[in-house]
Amino acid sequence: MSGLPENGAARPVVVFYSQYDEPEAWRPLFARHCPGWAFQVWPEVDDVEAVEVALVWKPPAGMLNAFPRLRLIINLGAGVDAILADPHCPANVPVVRLNDPGMATMMMQYVLYCALHYHRNFPEFAQAQKQRRWHYIHPRPARHTHIGLLGLGMLGGFVAMELKRQGFTVSGWARTPKQLDGIATSHGACPAPEWLGTLDILVVLLPLTPQTRGLVDRSVLQALPRGAKLISVGRGAVVNEAHLIEALRCGHLGAATVDTCEQEPLPPEHPFWAMDNVTVTPHLASVAVPESCMAQIVRDVEAVRAGQRPAHVVDPAAGY
Repeated sequence: MSGLPENGAARPVVVFYSQYDEPEAWRPLFARHCPGWAFQVWPEVDDVEAVEVALVWKPPAGMLNAFPRLRLIINLGAGVDAILADPHCPANVPVVRLNDPGMATMMMQYVLYCALHYHRNFPEFAQAQKQRRWHYIHPRPARHTHIGLLGLGMLGGFVAMELKRQGFTVSGWARTPKQLDGIATSHGACPAPEWLGTLDILVVLLPLTPQTRGLVDRSVLQALPRGAKLISVGRGAVVNEAHLIEALRCGHLGAATVDTCEQEPLPPEHPFWAMDNVTVTPHLASVAVPESCMAQIVRDVEAVRAGQRPAHVVDPAAGY
């Protein structure tokens, strides 16, 4: 990234905002790779006129409209719905997603752990331990567990390939056609009940768009076999939580791991907290890894400053 201010102007500014990511993990990387730039954390910005790049996760409504010379918005994560939902977000500024191998690896680790947890019957063993009961369940080969993924984008595709490498039977569905080596895929407006009925574990890795909001509803959940497990790591509002709670309480679903929720942080009164067959984690299945993200960030900023289109630009109409 060029370290020289343009036309003798003051140093250009990268403004940072996230309530979850640590800015001090990013500051030395910008100092090393972008020495001609100032790295400032919102709202402590010296000059809004100097801000050219915003590196953000769920910025406050109207924040991005405060910078008249903004050229690029980089989203610190996969889901961009918070940015696209802001009516004041400048329409002419490209929003890019991080296509970070570190994020993909982190998501793969999370989903693989959850899949192994269910496949090797750890919930049953935890319950038996509470009852001081020796409860033997004969282990099954991984190929006997069929894992289906809703969402086969950058993260979903990477997860699917690793699950297959681990020996699981893997298939997937997406709204648009996808091809993955050795993995059966389908696409359309909604997943077919016939496919859902073959799954032991359903992994939800969809972005939040008008078409996917509430997609995992009662009809999808009831199409799963009795006792199936759910892993929700996409966007919270893709899953209808009332229908999920209903399916878990009646025993149709055996268990669920929920990393993303309709409301975050999850309120203390939410039913998930008291349900023995639900594991809640605070939206951390995958986060931006500064060291592995910097190469893309540098390329994207250089492209914009050269009047070129950066990679991985979000299509606002599609929502991702």
